[in-house]
Amino acid sequence: MSAVIDRVLEAPQAPGHWRRPGIEKAAPAAVFARPAEGFWRTGALASAGWIALGLLTVYWPNKAVGFSDWAYTDEFGIAAIAIGALLLLVALLGTRAGRVARTLRPAGPWLVALPVLFAIWEIATAKLALLPTPFFAPPQSLIETYIDDWRRLGESLAHSARLLAHGFVLGALAGFLTGVTIGWSRIAGYWVHPVLRFVGPVPASALLPLAFFFFPSSYAAAVFLIALATGFPVAVLTWSGVAGVNRNYYDVARTMGASERFLVLRVAIPAALPQVFVGLFMGLGAAFSVLVTAEMMGVKAGLGFYLSWAQGWASYSNMYAALIVMALLCSGLITLLFKVRDRVLSWQKGTVKW
Repeated sequence: MSAVIDRVLEAPQAPGHWRRPGIEKAAPAAVFARPAEGFWRTGALASAGWIALGLLTVYWPNKAVGFSDWAYTDEFGIAAIAIGALLLLVALLGTRAGRVARTLRPAGPWLVALPVLFAIWEIATAKLALLPTPFFAPPQSLIETYIDDWRRLGESLAHSARLLAHGFVLGALAGFLTGVTIGWSRIAGYWVHPVLRFVGPVPASALLPLAFFFFPSSYAAAVFLIALATGFPVAVLTWSGVAGVNRNYYDVARTMGASERFLVLRVAIPAALPQVFVGLFMGLGAAFSVLVTAEMMGVKAGLGFYLSWAQGWASYSNMYAALIVMALLCSGLITLLFKVRDRVLSWQKGTVKW
Protein backbone atom coordinates (compact mmCIF):
# COMPACT_ATOMS: atom_id res chain seq x y z
CA MET A 1 0.00 0.00 0.00
CA SER A 2 2.84 2.39 0.87
CA ALA A 3 4.51 1.65 -2.50
CA VAL A 4 1.32 2.61 -4.30
CA ILE A 5 1.08 5.89 -2.38
CA ASP A 6 4.73 6.70 -3.12
CA ARG A 7 4.18 6.02 -6.85
CA VAL A 8 1.15 8.33 -6.87
CA LEU A 9 3.09 11.09 -5.15
CA GLU A 10 6.01 10.82 -7.55
CA ALA A 11 3.84 10.75 -10.67
CA PRO A 12 3.30 14.04 -12.56
CA GLN A 13 0.00 15.68 -11.68
CA ALA A 14 -2.42 17.18 -14.15
CA PRO A 15 -3.20 20.90 -13.96
CA GLY A 16 -5.93 21.70 -11.43
CA HIS A 17 -5.26 18.53 -9.43
CA TRP A 18 -5.88 18.75 -5.69
CA ARG A 19 -2.20 18.17 -4.87
CA ARG A 20 -0.22 21.41 -4.77
CA PRO A 21 3.49 21.46 -5.67
CA GLY A 22 5.73 20.70 -2.75
CA ILE A 23 3.15 18.74 -0.75
CA GLU A 24 4.68 16.19 1.61
CA LYS A 25 4.13 12.47 1.46
CA ALA A 26 2.31 12.50 4.78
CA ALA A 27 -0.51 14.62 3.36
CA PRO A 28 -2.68 11.73 2.03
CA ALA A 29 -2.39 9.93 5.36
CA ALA A 30 -3.53 13.08 7.17
CA VAL A 31 -6.45 13.48 4.77
CA PHE A 32 -7.59 9.87 5.22
CA ALA A 33 -7.20 10.17 9.03
CA ARG A 34 -9.56 13.11 9.44
CA PRO A 35 -12.83 11.13 9.42
CA ALA A 36 -11.41 8.66 11.94
CA GLU A 37 -10.36 11.51 14.24
CA GLY A 38 -13.88 12.89 14.13
CA PHE A 39 -15.43 9.66 15.42
CA TRP A 40 -16.48 10.00 19.08
CA ARG A 41 -15.52 6.76 20.83
CA THR A 42 -16.86 7.80 24.24
CA GLY A 43 -20.18 8.67 22.65
CA ALA A 44 -20.36 5.26 21.02
CA LEU A 45 -19.66 3.62 24.38
CA ALA A 46 -22.35 5.76 26.01
CA SER A 47 -24.75 4.82 23.22
CA ALA A 48 -24.15 1.13 23.88
CA GLY A 49 -24.81 1.69 27.59
CA TRP A 50 -28.11 3.48 27.05
CA ILE A 51 -29.33 0.93 24.51
CA ALA A 52 -28.39 -1.91 26.87
CA LEU A 53 -30.30 -0.15 29.67
CA GLY A 54 -33.37 0.15 27.46
CA LEU A 55 -33.29 -3.49 26.40
CA LEU A 56 -32.80 -4.60 30.00
CA THR A 57 -35.75 -2.50 31.16
CA VAL A 58 -38.11 -3.66 28.44
CA TYR A 59 -37.29 -7.38 28.14
CA TRP A 60 -36.48 -8.30 31.76
CA PRO A 61 -39.85 -8.77 33.52
CA ASN A 62 -40.47 -6.78 36.67
CA LYS A 63 -40.85 -8.57 39.98
CA ALA A 64 -44.23 -7.47 41.29
CA VAL A 65 -44.32 -6.93 45.06
CA GLY A 66 -47.67 -6.04 46.59
CA PHE A 67 -49.15 -4.71 43.34
CA SER A 68 -49.47 -5.64 39.69
CA ASP A 69 -46.48 -3.88 38.13
CA TRP A 70 -44.50 -0.66 37.89
CA ALA A 71 -46.07 1.79 35.46
CA TYR A 72 -44.16 3.41 32.58
CA THR A 73 -41.58 0.60 32.43
CA ASP A 74 -41.78 0.24 28.65
CA GLU A 75 -41.76 4.01 28.19
CA PHE A 76 -38.58 4.32 30.27
CA GLY A 77 -36.89 1.58 28.27
CA ILE A 78 -37.89 3.10 24.92
CA ALA A 79 -36.64 6.51 26.05
CA ALA A 80 -33.27 4.98 27.02
CA ILE A 81 -32.99 3.31 23.60
CA ALA A 82 -33.85 6.60 21.89
CA ILE A 83 -31.12 8.39 23.87
CA GLY A 84 -28.67 5.67 22.84
CA ALA A 85 -29.64 6.03 19.18
CA LEU A 86 -29.14 9.81 19.29
CA LEU A 87 -25.74 9.42 20.95
CA LEU A 88 -24.74 6.88 18.31
CA LEU A 89 -25.72 9.31 15.56
CA VAL A 90 -23.66 12.10 17.18
CA ALA A 91 -20.72 9.71 17.59
CA LEU A 92 -20.82 8.70 13.92
CA LEU A 93 -21.13 12.28 12.71
CA GLY A 94 -18.22 13.37 14.85
CA THR A 95 -17.27 16.99 14.32
CA ARG A 96 -19.97 17.33 11.67
CA ALA A 97 -22.56 17.32 14.45
CA GLY A 98 -21.49 20.88 15.21
CA ARG A 99 -22.71 22.50 18.39
CA VAL A 100 -24.39 19.32 19.63
CA ALA A 101 -21.07 17.47 19.55
CA ARG A 102 -19.23 20.34 21.25
CA THR A 103 -21.85 20.38 23.99
CA LEU A 104 -21.97 16.63 24.63
CA ARG A 105 -18.27 15.74 24.37
CA PRO A 106 -17.25 17.25 27.75
CA ALA A 107 -20.04 15.22 29.41
CA GLY A 108 -18.91 11.97 27.76
CA PRO A 109 -17.81 10.13 30.95
CA TRP A 110 -21.05 11.06 32.68
CA LEU A 111 -23.06 9.82 29.69
CA VAL A 112 -21.29 6.48 30.12
CA ALA A 113 -21.74 6.34 33.90
CA LEU A 114 -25.43 7.32 34.01
CA PRO A 115 -26.86 4.23 32.23
CA VAL A 116 -24.73 2.01 34.47
CA LEU A 117 -26.14 3.69 37.58
CA PHE A 118 -29.68 3.53 36.20
CA ALA A 119 -29.22 -0.16 35.40
CA ILE A 120 -28.07 -0.93 38.95
CA TRP A 121 -31.00 1.05 40.31
CA GLU A 122 -33.45 -0.72 37.99
CA ILE A 123 -32.17 -4.20 38.80
CA ALA A 124 -32.10 -3.63 42.57
CA THR A 125 -35.68 -2.32 42.63
CA ALA A 126 -37.95 -3.37 39.77
CA LYS A 127 -36.22 -6.53 38.53
CA LEU A 128 -35.04 -8.30 41.69
CA ALA A 129 -36.77 -6.28 44.46
CA LEU A 130 -33.62 -6.32 46.58
CA LEU A 131 -34.56 -2.98 48.14
CA PRO A 132 -37.80 -2.91 50.16
CA THR A 133 -40.87 -1.16 48.84
CA PRO A 134 -42.29 1.45 49.17
CA PHE A 135 -39.10 3.02 50.53
CA PHE A 136 -37.25 2.44 47.27
CA ALA A 137 -38.77 2.77 43.81
CA PRO A 138 -37.31 2.26 40.30
CA PRO A 139 -36.51 5.13 37.92
CA GLN A 140 -39.77 4.77 36.01
CA SER A 141 -41.70 5.69 39.18
CA LEU A 142 -40.27 9.19 38.85
CA ILE A 143 -41.73 9.43 35.36
CA GLU A 144 -45.12 8.48 36.78
CA THR A 145 -44.82 11.15 39.48
CA TYR A 146 -43.83 13.92 37.08
CA ILE A 147 -46.66 13.03 34.68
CA ASP A 148 -49.41 12.55 37.27
CA ASP A 149 -48.42 15.19 39.85
CA TRP A 150 -46.68 17.86 37.79
CA ARG A 151 -49.17 20.56 38.73
CA ARG A 152 -48.64 20.24 42.48
CA LEU A 153 -44.87 19.98 42.01
CA GLY A 154 -44.89 23.09 39.84
CA GLU A 155 -46.87 25.06 42.41
CA SER A 156 -44.51 23.91 45.17
CA LEU A 157 -41.51 24.95 43.08
CA ALA A 158 -43.02 28.40 42.47
CA HIS A 159 -43.72 28.91 46.19
CA SER A 160 -40.19 27.87 47.15
CA ALA A 161 -38.59 30.06 44.48
CA ARG A 162 -40.60 33.11 45.62
CA LEU A 163 -39.80 32.56 49.30
CA LEU A 164 -36.12 31.97 48.58
CA ALA A 165 -35.89 35.06 46.36
CA HIS A 166 -37.45 37.33 49.01
CA GLY A 167 -35.28 36.06 51.85
CA PHE A 168 -32.04 35.82 49.88
CA VAL A 169 -32.28 39.29 48.30
CA LEU A 170 -33.14 40.96 51.62
CA GLY A 171 -30.41 39.08 53.46
CA ALA A 172 -27.79 39.78 50.78
CA LEU A 173 -28.57 43.52 50.79
CA ALA A 174 -28.55 43.74 54.58
CA GLY A 175 -25.35 41.71 54.85
CA PHE A 176 -23.61 43.74 52.16
CA LEU A 177 -24.48 47.08 53.74
CA THR A 178 -23.52 45.82 57.19
CA GLY A 179 -20.19 44.48 55.94
CA VAL A 180 -19.30 47.70 54.14
CA THR A 181 -20.26 49.77 57.19
CA ILE A 182 -18.23 47.85 59.76
CA GLY A 183 -15.33 47.44 57.33
CA TRP A 184 -15.11 51.16 56.67
CA SER A 185 -16.15 52.77 59.97
CA ARG A 186 -14.27 51.98 63.18
CA ILE A 187 -17.15 53.25 65.30
CA ALA A 188 -19.67 51.02 63.52
CA GLY A 189 -17.24 48.11 63.75
CA TYR A 190 -16.88 48.66 67.51
CA TRP A 191 -20.63 48.36 68.12
CA VAL A 192 -21.82 46.03 65.38
CA HIS A 193 -18.95 43.55 65.16
CA PRO A 194 -19.48 41.98 68.64
CA VAL A 195 -23.21 41.58 67.96
CA LEU A 196 -22.45 39.98 64.61
CA ARG A 197 -20.00 37.54 66.20
CA PHE A 198 -22.49 36.66 68.95
CA VAL A 199 -25.66 36.24 66.88
CA GLY A 200 -24.26 35.20 63.51
CA PRO A 201 -22.95 31.71 64.35
CA VAL A 202 -26.32 30.65 65.81
CA PRO A 203 -28.09 28.44 63.20
CA ALA A 204 -31.07 30.28 61.77
CA SER A 205 -33.21 27.12 62.02
CA ALA A 206 -32.69 27.16 65.81
CA LEU A 207 -34.62 30.44 65.93
CA LEU A 208 -37.60 28.91 64.12
CA PRO A 209 -39.97 28.82 67.15
CA LEU A 210 -39.18 32.43 68.11
CA ALA A 211 -39.62 33.65 64.53
CA PHE A 212 -43.01 31.97 64.20
CA PHE A 213 -44.08 33.55 67.52
CA PHE A 214 -42.99 37.15 66.84
CA PHE A 215 -43.86 37.48 63.15
CA PRO A 216 -47.48 37.85 61.99
CA SER A 217 -47.33 34.97 59.50
CA SER A 218 -45.25 31.88 58.86
CA TYR A 219 -44.22 33.31 55.48
CA ALA A 220 -42.78 36.47 57.06
CA ALA A 221 -40.98 34.35 59.68
CA ALA A 222 -39.47 32.18 56.96
CA VAL A 223 -38.32 35.24 55.00
CA PHE A 224 -36.63 36.59 58.13
CA LEU A 225 -34.84 33.30 58.85
CA ILE A 226 -33.63 32.94 55.24
CA ALA A 227 -32.42 36.55 55.28
CA LEU A 228 -30.61 35.92 58.55
CA ALA A 229 -28.90 32.80 57.20
CA THR A 230 -27.87 34.69 54.06
CA GLY A 231 -26.81 37.92 55.70
CA PHE A 232 -24.22 36.56 58.14
CA PRO A 233 -21.70 35.11 55.64
CA VAL A 234 -22.24 38.03 53.25
CA ALA A 235 -21.61 40.56 56.05
CA VAL A 236 -18.51 38.80 57.36
CA LEU A 237 -16.86 38.33 53.98
CA THR A 238 -17.78 41.84 52.78
CA TRP A 239 -16.28 43.28 55.96
CA SER A 240 -13.17 41.17 55.44
CA GLY A 241 -12.89 42.31 51.82
CA VAL A 242 -13.29 46.01 52.64
CA ALA A 243 -10.90 45.84 55.58
CA GLY A 244 -8.30 44.02 53.51
CA VAL A 245 -8.07 46.55 50.66
CA ASN A 246 -4.52 47.76 50.03
CA ARG A 247 -4.07 51.14 51.72
CA ASN A 248 -1.98 52.36 48.80
CA TYR A 249 -5.15 52.47 46.71
CA TYR A 250 -6.69 54.96 49.15
CA ASP A 251 -3.51 57.06 49.27
CA VAL A 252 -3.35 57.33 45.48
CA ALA A 253 -7.05 58.24 45.28
CA ARG A 254 -6.73 60.88 48.03
CA THR A 255 -3.72 62.36 46.26
CA MET A 256 -5.94 62.88 43.23
CA GLY A 257 -8.60 64.58 45.35
CA ALA A 258 -11.03 61.73 45.92
CA SER A 259 -13.78 62.19 48.50
CA GLU A 260 -14.80 59.66 51.17
CA ARG A 261 -17.81 58.66 49.09
CA PHE A 262 -15.58 58.04 46.09
CA LEU A 263 -13.23 55.92 48.20
CA VAL A 264 -16.09 53.73 49.38
CA LEU A 265 -17.96 53.36 46.08
CA ARG A 266 -15.05 53.31 43.62
CA VAL A 267 -12.18 51.82 45.62
CA ALA A 268 -13.32 49.75 48.62
CA ILE A 269 -16.40 48.05 47.18
CA PRO A 270 -14.91 47.06 43.78
CA ALA A 271 -11.81 45.67 45.47
CA ALA A 272 -13.96 43.66 47.91
CA LEU A 273 -16.34 42.23 45.30
CA PRO A 274 -14.56 38.83 44.99
CA GLN A 275 -15.04 38.33 48.73
CA VAL A 276 -18.64 39.51 48.47
CA PHE A 277 -19.45 36.84 45.90
CA VAL A 278 -17.89 34.15 48.08
CA GLY A 279 -20.25 35.27 50.82
CA LEU A 280 -23.19 35.16 48.41
CA PHE A 281 -22.36 31.55 47.46
CA MET A 282 -22.15 30.56 51.13
CA GLY A 283 -25.33 32.46 51.92
CA LEU A 284 -27.23 30.74 49.11
CA GLY A 285 -26.41 27.30 50.50
CA ALA A 286 -27.43 28.32 54.02
CA ALA A 287 -30.62 29.96 52.74
CA PHE A 288 -31.64 26.83 50.88
CA SER A 289 -31.29 24.63 53.96
CA VAL A 290 -33.33 27.07 56.07
CA LEU A 291 -35.93 27.27 53.30
CA VAL A 292 -36.56 23.52 53.36
CA THR A 293 -36.65 23.43 57.18
CA ALA A 294 -39.10 26.33 57.38
CA GLU A 295 -41.39 24.80 54.78
CA MET A 296 -41.39 21.45 56.52
CA MET A 297 -42.08 22.98 59.95
CA GLY A 298 -44.46 25.86 59.41
CA VAL A 299 -44.96 27.17 55.87
CA LYS A 300 -47.85 25.29 54.26
CA ALA A 301 -46.48 25.42 50.73
CA GLY A 302 -43.29 24.78 48.80
CA LEU A 303 -41.01 21.85 48.13
CA GLY A 304 -40.26 21.29 51.81
CA PHE A 305 -43.98 21.01 52.53
CA TYR A 306 -44.34 18.66 49.56
CA LEU A 307 -41.56 16.47 51.01
CA SER A 308 -43.29 16.33 54.38
CA TRP A 309 -46.62 15.50 52.74
CA ALA A 310 -45.09 12.72 50.61
CA GLN A 311 -43.35 11.19 53.60
CA GLY A 312 -46.57 11.26 55.63
CA TRP A 313 -48.41 9.32 52.91
CA ALA A 314 -45.46 6.96 52.30
CA SER A 315 -45.25 8.23 48.70
CA TYR A 316 -41.51 7.85 48.47
CA SER A 317 -41.42 8.16 44.69
CA ASN A 318 -42.98 11.63 45.11
CA MET A 319 -40.35 12.41 47.73
CA TYR A 320 -37.52 11.42 45.38
CA ALA A 321 -39.06 13.47 42.58
CA ALA A 322 -39.21 16.53 44.85
CA LEU A 323 -35.60 16.01 45.92
CA ILE A 324 -34.49 16.00 42.28
CA VAL A 325 -36.43 19.22 41.66
CA MET A 326 -34.75 20.75 44.73
CA ALA A 327 -31.32 19.75 43.47
CA LEU A 328 -32.03 21.23 40.04
CA LEU A 329 -33.30 24.47 41.60
CA CYS A 330 -30.24 24.88 43.82
CA SER A 331 -27.83 23.93 41.03
CA GLY A 332 -29.53 26.32 38.61
CA LEU A 333 -29.32 29.21 41.07
CA ILE A 334 -25.64 28.55 41.75
CA THR A 335 -24.95 28.45 38.01
CA LEU A 336 -26.83 31.74 37.58
CA LEU A 337 -24.82 33.32 40.39
CA PHE A 338 -21.60 32.15 38.73
CA LYS A 339 -22.66 33.85 35.50
CA VAL A 340 -23.50 37.06 37.34
CA ARG A 341 -20.13 36.98 39.07
CA ASP A 342 -18.29 36.43 35.78
CA ARG A 343 -20.18 39.33 34.22
CA VAL A 344 -19.70 41.74 37.12
CA LEU A 345 -16.05 40.88 37.70
CA SER A 346 -15.04 40.54 34.06
CA TRP A 347 -12.76 43.57 34.43
CA GLN A 348 -10.78 41.79 37.16
CA LYS A 349 -9.90 38.67 35.16
CA GLY A 350 -6.16 38.21 34.98
CA THR A 351 -5.51 40.41 38.02
CA VAL A 352 -7.53 38.62 40.72
CA LYS A 353 -7.25 34.87 41.30
CA TRP A 354 -10.71 33.28 41.46
